[in-house]
Amino acid sequence: MESKRATYADLEALPDTVIGEIVGGVLYASPRPAGAHSVAGARLVGALSGPFDWGIGGPGGRVVLYEPELHLGEDVLVPDLAAWRSERMPRPTSHVAYSVAPDWVCELLSPSTKSLDRKEKLPIYAREGVRNVWLVDAKARTVEVFRLEDSGYRLLAMHEGSAPIRAEPFDAIELRVAYLWDER
Repeated sequence: MESKRATYADLEALPDTVIGEIVGGVLYASPRPAGAHSVAGARLVGALSGPFDWGIGGPGGRVVLYEPELHLGEDVLVPDLAAWRSERMPRPTSHVAYSVAPDWVCELLSPSTKSLDRKEKLPIYAREGVRNVWLVDAKARTVEVFRLEDSGYRLLAMHEGSAPIRAEPFDAIELRVAYLWDER
């Protein structure tokens, strides 16, 4: 017997204490981020928004959002962060959910979501043409940087530890990853 495909009504019925996504017709409910995951996400959006969204100390030209709801075909995904070139997302405040695939997404890996992020969501991002993906693991202190190519995502760099990095598509600035790991 074939199982029933999840609907948006199923997603809306979830409690506010979880993040709901529909991936391949399956409803996933993940706990809200906590601890290292939350700190890294908040600090990363802060580090990128100034230079890339507002153009303060950087080139501008991007819209950077925290936990946007993406409607990509029949899939509803909520990456931890996403960015679009400004010309592709001229008025982000006029949307509740976004059907324009981002140019970049960042998934903050946690034990409960890392398999979903790697195995289920990455192929959807590739299908939709998301050019760059970062997988950030705050506990392991790693940043994996991927670029979409003809055959799928290619790992461009695996950054480990606390040394500052430059990573596509935000390589116009040096990112102090120690700040993401709450090292001062």
